[in-house]
Amino acid sequence: MKLEKVTAKPGRRYHDACGAAHGLDLIGERWALLVMRELMFGPRRFTDLKKDLCGLSANVLTQRLEGLEASGIVRRRRLPPPASVHVYELTDWGCELKPIFALLGHWAARSPTHDPTLPLSPVSVVMSLETMFDAARAGKARLDVGLVFGDESFRLRIADGTLTAQRAEVEGAEVVFDTQPSVLAGTIYGGAPFAALEADGLLVLTGDRAKAERFATFFALPPKAF
Repeated sequence: MKLEKVTAKPGRRYHDACGAAHGLDLIGERWALLVMRELMFGPRRFTDLKKDLCGLSANVLTQRLEGLEASGIVRRRRLPPPASVHVYELTDWGCELKPIFALLGHWAARSPTHDPTLPLSPVSVVMSLETMFDAARAGKARLDVGLVFGDESFRLRIADGTLTAQRAEVEGAEVVFDTQPSVLAGTIYGGAPFAALEADGLLVLTGDRAKAERFATFFALPPKAF
């Protein structure tokens, strides 16, 4: 069987038939993976992506979106009225990369040089909670938790040893954390007490406090590699 040669668009390529090498051809440019990360919970406007990707210029964001769209990983579409704005979203194929993000994040968290004090976007902290969720710690717990980060909100549901997260309104959740992503990470992973954060105006906690404190124990960072 003769293999067909596929000519890719000009750019930096590994020129290697390995699937992993071609994967890096597709998503290996700087910022490409983080653009994909920000689309993991649904479509976003260009301005939303620019806001949550600290340090990324509009020009580079445009380039990455165009490259991902050309590769079939991202699509651009217009929302119906009354919104009538363009958004970017992952294709079904692009969404298949989500488990790789979890593995990469878990692996990289073991690096001694990982700096958890750097900025976190709302999506990145929610994906972190999905990744670091410990089913053994949660046991048979059933919880419905809302997270509010400014104008963005997420709903986390824990049942049968699994955690599912989605971008959604928080009305009706048993517990709601209204805070900033870095503050939530600090209390979940660093043990910062709720009361101190509330006193400093960094956290507004509503709902069942006992369930909120239990929720915070369901996550664990992996040990450092060395």
